[in-house]
Amino acid sequence: MAETISMPKLGFDMAEGLLVRWVKQVGETINKGDVLAEIETDKATVEVESSASGVVLSHIVDQGTMVPVNAPIAVVGQAGEKVEEKTVDGGQKTETLLLADSVSQAVAPAQTSSTVQGQPSILKASPLAKKIARENQLDLSKVQGTGPSGRVVKKDVEAALEAGSQTVDRRPQTVTPSIVHRSQSEDTVLPTTKLRQAIGRRLVESKQTIPHFYVTHEFKMDALLDMRKQVNDYLPESEKVSVNDFILKGVALSLRLFPNLNAAIQGNEIIQFGQVNVGVAVTVPGGLMTVVVKDTDQKTLRQISGEVKAMAARAREGKVKPEDVDGSTFSTSNLGMYDVEEFIAIINPPEAAILAIGSAKEIPVAEGGQVKVGWRMKATISVDHRVSDGAEAAQFMQTLAGFLENPVRMLV
Repeated sequence: MAETISMPKLGFDMAEGLLVRWVKQVGETINKGDVLAEIETDKATVEVESSASGVVLSHIVDQGTMVPVNAPIAVVGQAGEKVEEKTVDGGQKTETLLLADSVSQAVAPAQTSSTVQGQPSILKASPLAKKIARENQLDLSKVQGTGPSGRVVKKDVEAALEAGSQTVDRRPQTVTPSIVHRSQSEDTVLPTTKLRQAIGRRLVESKQTIPHFYVTHEFKMDALLDMRKQVNDYLPESEKVSVNDFILKGVALSLRLFPNLNAAIQGNEIIQFGQVNVGVAVTVPGGLMTVVVKDTDQKTLRQISGEVKAMAARAREGKVKPEDVDGSTFSTSNLGMYDVEEFIAIINPPEAAILAIGSAKEIPVAEGGQVKVGWRMKATISVDHRVSDGAEAAQFMQTLAGFLENPVRMLV
């Protein structure tokens, strides 16, 4: 039986996506899991996979169309299956739907009204193209679009930036007279990106509605760093594991023993998740994105390392897959590479906790009445007080220390 493929929901706040390109054409054979189309959101370019095997019977929407989340985009079935022509969108567009389908959501081409130097105009541009243009103060009216119907897409913006065709919107700064001579400078006006707006909305909601509390622990890292060196001596350069990979594994194993922190609150109920899916905050242009290692507790260090590297690369290239960012049950944020001693992180709702990881540093430590040099790392867990209390969070951090300070336990 034929199956309708819908626009996937990528991320917490996605409402629509731009269908950039059909990878499979009508009449072509497709297998479940094959890439059917590419879509763009404010955050990334995403490959939409087919949820069925068979033949592509129809494209319900055209390339260059903005489509609401969960709206139908294509039909996949067996060769020769009948479909029905159905007119929607006020008679302006004909869509092909399954006979059994009652879906009649209207989708309209993405056309964005914009103002360029005070003059209103209509610019056809994908969300990702507009996002990159805003971040780089690029005047889209001067970019030649190569997408469907002349739409400006990501590669057009990148080409324009490489060519140096940027126009900067600046306004004079008011300078207060003073005794000391100061040269006049200018303010730079930068509109916030949709990614930054989404981050802001979500984290403001988190801080305003979730009663956070924090527990910090200092971990002995000497044994872990030694084991990491030994492990990496046997691995090719592209597969070497990081300190963060060990931490993710230790966090996942600890969460198995503290299911109350691998949880979410829903009304008057606490949902303890059956899976341990650890999210990893990744820096991307204009903000950050959390990629998710599914079943982290059941995977080897090499598997965790490989998945994080692949998903982080896709996130930075704007080509994440829906499964890369969905389904986290606990999050981590690691600023160790920036020489950060410690920090606190804001909980990623609806999760119950997040771990903020600082740098591993070589410092003087006192042990057995003697001062020597040792490796130490601080991490702070932020917890929703509606779900857990300080004692449980402290015990979790002690359990995590047991794994990080005796890393062989993570390998058996």
